[in-house]
Formats: sequence, C-alpha cells, structure tokens
Amino acid sequence: MPSLSQQKKADILSLLDQGYTACHISTIINVDHSTVSRIQEKEHSHLQKHKGGCPSKLSSTTLCHAHHLISTGQADTAVDVARILQNTQDQHCSTETIHCGLKKSGLRAAPKKKCPLLSSNHKKARMDFALAHENWTIDDWKRVIWSDETKTNCLGSDGRKWVWKERGERLSDRLVQGTLKFGGGSLMMWGCMGWDGVGYACKIDGRMDASDYVGILEESLQDSLEYWGQTAEDIIFQQDNDPKHTSKKAKAWFNDHDFEVLVWPANSPDLNPIEHLWAHVKRKLAGYETPPKGMLELWERIEKEWEAIPKSVCQDLISSMPRRVAEVLKSKGGYTKY
Repeated sequence: MPSLSQQKKADILSLLDQGYTACHISTIINVDHSTVSRIQEKEHSHLQKHKGGCPSKLSSTTLCHAHHLISTGQADTAVDVARILQNTQDQHCSTETIHCGLKKSGLRAAPKKKCPLLSSNHKKARMDFALAHENWTIDDWKRVIWSDETKTNCLGSDGRKWVWKERGERLSDRLVQGTLKFGGGSLMMWGCMGWDGVGYACKIDGRMDASDYVGILEESLQDSLEYWGQTAEDIIFQQDNDPKHTSKKAKAWFNDHDFEVLVWPANSPDLNPIEHLWAHVKRKLAGYETPPKGMLELWERIEKEWEAIPKSVCQDLISSMPRRVAEVLKSKGGYTKY
C-alpha cells in the first residue's frame, strides 16, 4: 500500500478542521475513507465524529422557536408547534421530529393539571391574602380550623387508574376498572381539621342548602371544638366562598356565636391544606380489596379512615402554610405547585 504524502495528510487535517466529514474528504482527496478516519482518530481525536444519517429538518433556530412557542403558551403540543411553523414559516416538520427535538431540549410531555381558572381579579385577591398573611408564623396558623366538603365515589376516583401490563396482553379483570351503568353512586361529606387533629365528619344527605350548612356548624363544628377543648374565641374559622357558606343565615350564625371567619380568596383550593387530607382518605379507601356494597358501607369506611388520621398528618399540612403563601407571592397570585 503506497504511503500517504505529507501534503495529502496536511490537506486532510485542514478539511477536518473546516468540519468536513470523513466520507466527503475521501472523495475530495481521493483516498480511502478508512485512511481519513484513522488520521482523524490519531491526529484530531478531539473532533466529534459525524453520526451519519440525514440531517434533521429541525434546525437549532427552528428548535429554539419551537421551545419559545411552548414556554410562552402559544402552543401546548408538538401538533400545535407543527401547525404554527407551517402557517408562519411555510416549514413542514413532522410532529415526531418536533417531539424528539423538544425532548432533547429538556422538555417532557405531561398531562395538564386541573385547577380552578384564575382571572385577574382572582389573582389580585390571592395576592392580597398572601400579603396580609406573609408574616404569619406556624403559631398563627395553629389557630385556624380548616373546613371543606368533598365527594367520594362508591367505585373509586373519577380519574384514571394505572396498571402494568405485558405487551400484547389481552383485556382481563386485572386490566379493567369496572363501572356501573348509573355510576355506582357517590357520597358528599363535610369535615374540619386543626392543629390537634381531625374534627367530626358529617355525611351530607341530598343537596345541601344554607340551612343544612348552619346545622353542620351548630352540631359538627361545635362538637369538634368541644372535643378539642376550644371555644370560638380560641380559633379562626376557614371556609371557601361557596354561596351556602357566605349566605345571610351562615353570616348571622357566625355573628351570633362570636366566630372570626378567615377572609378567603376565591378559587384557591391550593391554599387549603385540608384538600390534601381528602386525598389521604381517598388513597386509604382505594386500598380496600373490594368496593363497598352500598352507601352505608362506604360511609363506615370513610369514618374509620377519617378517625384514624394521625394528628401529625394535620400538623404537617398546616405547617406548609407559610410555604403556600410564599408560592402565591412568587407566582404573583397565580397557580402554585400545591
């Protein structure tokens, strides 16, 4: 095999420095492809070898633009990005190409989290609340009694359930979440919690109106305070802005019984730690091997799991309030991770 002249070797090194591929250089210099690769490995090992294949249609500039469309909310999915690029730049890229490019840039696909829609007025009210309670300590939040209602389905969550399966595995009882023609029914309940643990839970029969809510306050809330050894003067009561909660009857009851009610911003379940307590109970209910046979058995299970909640769970949730307030301030009244 004839030896490679110093001039050809110098030309190869020069072309490598200019970014030419080994295949291209072998054609220009008229030498074997393996010779160029060997010189590159020996003399220019710092250079990144070309991976081969067709160059991506998604240039770095286009990828940066796609990333901008996603981050600014102009597009949500790769399909949206592809359509915008086609309409604005007359550039056709497949959704698969865009998906791969976005993934390489550090983004990942994720389901949108369902949260109450926040208007500018909602955000302002949330900011006002956060500013008013920015300097509250854990001792301040210990005084608050948190309350809310929730719905529990007889056959479990309204959301999706996940299961591992083999590739090509046929549907079986293990892979199916059973449903009933009429949904299996659901149960509404009211509950409250404080630093000393959970209070008395109350099952709501039928549609709750203002009179029903006042009845819950008169019985379940007052019984809970008595159980904790507290009075209305010791606590601040929290409730959301449901019309039943802010009705004339409810306001009159709070005034007659000397309750201080926390001013609460609308559409702010992320600020209420009891929301996580509902999730705790529903996870426990999901652990039962068989669904309840009816509403009576469902309520018995709920009462059992509710009363079994450790005091420490409530305290951990209430201790998160300074962080929740800080998140609202950071997001300027917008959505938080809670």
